[in-house]
Amino acid sequence: MATHQQTVSASRPRQKAAAPVPRPDRRFYAQTQAFGRFGIRWFDPQIMPVEHFHGHIELNWLTAGGMDYVIDGRPLSIPAERVVMFWAGIPHQTVALDTGPHGDSRQCNVYLPLDSFLHMPNLGRLTETMMGGGVVMLQPGTLGADTLQRWYQDYRSGDAERADILKEEIALMLRRAALTGWDSLMDPWIESIGSSTRAASPLRYVVAMIRHILENLSAPLRAEDVAKVVGLHPNYALNLFTDVMRVPLHKFVVRMRLIRARSLLFEGSLSIENVAFESGFTALSQFYVQFRNAYGLTPRQMRAHYLR
Repeated sequence: MATHQQTVSASRPRQKAAAPVPRPDRRFYAQTQAFGRFGIRWFDPQIMPVEHFHGHIELNWLTAGGMDYVIDGRPLSIPAERVVMFWAGIPHQTVALDTGPHGDSRQCNVYLPLDSFLHMPNLGRLTETMMGGGVVMLQPGTLGADTLQRWYQDYRSGDAERADILKEEIALMLRRAALTGWDSLMDPWIESIGSSTRAASPLRYVVAMIRHILENLSAPLRAEDVAKVVGLHPNYALNLFTDVMRVPLHKFVVRMRLIRARSLLFEGSLSIENVAFESGFTALSQFYVQFRNAYGLTPRQMRAHYLR
């Protein structure tokens, strides 16, 4: 495992891939860094000068060697050819590298927007582990360089259907991992509300609020009710949520409802009115305004465009 710090060798010349063709729904993620955009990167591993955090569930994969992380102040070693997964909203930093016997290790990162990840079905304990601050390593052979390169080409293609298939493949991979298990590199440490711990961290409160929102997304969600779940004053709860998530609670709720609405639209069986209702929007006019602001298309236009 990584035992020495080193600077990255000069980058090897590579042909630069064409930039992805923008999709209407990319505006949704561009408006704030609280969640970030979906993305895939191949790059030379680097030591990070400072820790950072961003709104994704992050998947790391190395071709060779290994690297040492510090996540929330805790040391962690990551080997090659294994998928390592964590919530990147928790501060993290690469502090040491081993670029392999030939010094040519490459790294692939997959960035899943947090809101999209939270809507992936049937992940059960995997979702709980991520939101609890755990770091997991999926089973050997889960992914290889060939699959990751294909995913990368799908991502860079700018083709909406290829991108949607890519995301479905990632969701299925994680669903399989939820069934077959994983190796734990760092156990979850953000306890659920109601545990016997004396002090609750801000993350613990926020995770409890997120869980309540997801479980009641189609129902009215007043700030007072969400704050009551964690036993906090509404103003304090709202400020705490914004400080941790870097987006106000109201905008988070709208974002999650829009993600659900988009998913229901693609299923194609519900009327647009019922899609709005099932997603928690009480007024159809409000749903149309929010949806178009987020995705650049009306619900009817998106359904017609992607399901033709």
